[in-house]
Amino acid sequence: MTNTENDTRADDALTPENVAAEADATTPTAGENDELAKLAEQLAALQQDLLYARAETQNVRRRGEKEVADAHAYAATKFARDILSVADNLGRALAALSAEQRADEGIKPLVTGLEATERELLSVFERNGITRIAAIGLPLDPNQHQAMLEIPSDQTPGTIVQEMQAGYMMKDRLLRPAMVAVAKAG
Repeated sequence: MTNTENDTRADDALTPENVAAEADATTPTAGENDELAKLAEQLAALQQDLLYARAETQNVRRRGEKEVADAHAYAATKFARDILSVADNLGRALAALSAEQRADEGIKPLVTGLEATERELLSVFERNGITRIAAIGLPLDPNQHQAMLEIPSDQTPGTIVQEMQAGYMMKDRLLRPAMVAVAKAG
């Protein structure tokens, strides 16, 4: 191409008619506007779906982490429930001994051994976050106590007056409710 041809082409490109023609060619028509609007809606919907998917993924991850933490914290729950009957039987054995039997020199080493075993068992419970539920003298709490019977009493109705079986918690979870008798109006 020669310089003259280049000048002619440059002059053609800058004429107002050529500029208007190019503007008309790039201006979207009504059909193209509809298509652009649809694409914009689809893009917005996809962005919203992406946000929901990210939030759901984060919730699933958090839930999984919580389940793993709970599994570690409460892994021994079944074992703890099973061992509670051993603690109950040991307590019953000690409660069944009279003062005379405890004073008997032949049985005294057995009593001392039973008491030491009970102390050790309670120490193990404490180290593992297992605590006994307080009951006597407190109002009935259905989340921690199971009322087995009502006894006429001068105490406020609904107050626990007798504990038939101790209840236990493991950290913040109920292992076993305390089985109790509550006062009823005389």
